[in-house]
Amino acid sequence: MKNWTLGLVCLMSCAMSHAADVTGIWRTIDDRTGFSKALVEIKKQPDGSYTGTIIKIIPRPNYTPKELCQHCPAPYTDKPILGLTVLWGLKADPNRPNQYTGAQVLDPLSGKIYKGKAKVNADNRQLTMRGYVGISALGRSQTWIREH
Repeated sequence: MKNWTLGLVCLMSCAMSHAADVTGIWRTIDDRTGFSKALVEIKKQPDGSYTGTIIKIIPRPNYTPKELCQHCPAPYTDKPILGLTVLWGLKADPNRPNQYTGAQVLDPLSGKIYKGKAKVNADNRQLTMRGYVGISALGRSQTWIREH
């Protein structure tokens, strides 16, 4: 019995150490058109939160992408979209594995800032990013695909 318990503890700690990680480069997919929009690099900050910065804009067919943040509030007014931090304050939810909350998300095409939360799927390849106003039910979700 003692060996079985020790084995179970080891198995659980291995599973927890391989929990899904939000850091990395993610391909954003527009939930309305299905086209890729950009690559966003998510990095962990010294305070334990995560930020996301646009590192590449992906043009879609027959569309010239915007270069500057549209109708954005200060300090984002007329800033280039490439290199823009569009996600900040994201923190791991201590009560739910692979889920993150507390974010602010900037839509550089509308200039609106939303509350945000995210969930990384079990195989660590997809991120569901939800932006909302007020409560989560009043929002939209996008699927982001891990690049590497």
